[in-house]
Amino acid sequence: MAIVWIIVFIISLAVLVKSAGWLLSGAERIGLVIGLSPFIVGVTIVGLGTSLPELISSFIAVFEGVPEIVVANAVGSNIANILLVVGLSTVIGRRLVVTKNLIDLDLPLLAIGTTLMIGVAWDREVTFFESVILLITYGVYFAYTILHRDDVKTEEDTELAVFIKKNSAYISKVSKKIAEIPRIALRDFGLLAAGAIGLFLGAKYLVESVINLSDMLNIGAGVIAITAIAIGTSLPELIVSVRAAVQRKSEIALGNIFGSNLFNMLVVIGLPGLFTTLPLDEKTFSIGLPVMAAATLLFVVSGISRRIHMWEGAFYLILYVFFIGKLFNLL
Repeated sequence: MAIVWIIVFIISLAVLVKSAGWLLSGAERIGLVIGLSPFIVGVTIVGLGTSLPELISSFIAVFEGVPEIVVANAVGSNIANILLVVGLSTVIGRRLVVTKNLIDLDLPLLAIGTTLMIGVAWDREVTFFESVILLITYGVYFAYTILHRDDVKTEEDTELAVFIKKNSAYISKVSKKIAEIPRIALRDFGLLAAGAIGLFLGAKYLVESVINLSDMLNIGAGVIAITAIAIGTSLPELIVSVRAAVQRKSEIALGNIFGSNLFNMLVVIGLPGLFTTLPLDEKTFSIGLPVMAAATLLFVVSGISRRIHMWEGAFYLILYVFFIGKLFNLL
C-alpha cells in the first residue's frame, strides 16, 4: 500500500509543478495583453512562478489539518535552493559570477529575511501577528523593487537605449503590426483553467499522500515535507538556474534563488499563517532552521567574494547530502 501512495506522491508532485507552468504561461500572456508592463508581469507572475507549488501545497496542508508541513516545506525549499540548486548549477556551469546589483541589494535582503524568519519561528510556531509582519516585509521589498527599478543603469541598458534610438522607425513599424494581431486566444484561458485545476488537485493529493506515508512509514509529515516535497517543489528553480548557468547567465541563475527564497520565507509561510497558527515539528526546528541559517550565511559569504567556484558548489552538494542523512538519522 505504501508503494501506491509513493506513486501518488510522485504523480501529484509532477502535476503540481507542471500545472504551475500552465497557469503562469496563460497569466503572463493575458497580463501583457491587458496592459500590464513587462516589468510588473515579470516581478509578479514570473517571479511567483517558481514558488507557486510551495504556496498552493502549503494552503492545502492547512486546510487538511497538517499545518506543520507549511514551515517544513518553506525551510526545506530554501535549503534545497541554496545547497542543491546553487551547488548543482555551479558544478555544471563551473562557476557563477555575482554581480554588484545582487551584492548591494539581494544579499542583504536575503540575510534580513532569513534572520526575521528564524526570529519568528524561534518559539516553534508562527502566529497570525507574526504572519502579518512577514507579509508586510515582503510588501516593502516588492514596493522597493518596483519603485527603484530604474535606479541602476547598467552597460547593457545604455547599449539597448542606443540601439532603440538608432532603430526607432523600424521598431515603431513592427510594433504597429504586432498591435494589429489578436493577442488573446482561447488557449490562454485554457492554460489558466487547466493550471488552476491541476494545481489544486496536485496539491490535494500530494498532501494526502504525505499524510498516509507518514502513518505507514512512521516518519513525521514534517520530515517528508522538508525533504521530498521541498526537492520536488524546487524543481522549477533547479531547471531555471541550471539552464542559466550553462548559458553563463549568472545573474538569472542566482537572482532566481534570491527571489524564491524570500518569497518562501515571507509569503509561503505568511499567507497560510493568517488562517491558523503554524507549528514547527522537532526536526524542522532542531535541524532545518540551523541548516537554513548556515546555508544562507555560506551563500552570502560566497556572494560577497563575487564568484562561486565549482569546488564551492561541490561543497554545497556534500552539505546537502549530510543534511538529508541527519534528518533520517543516517549520520
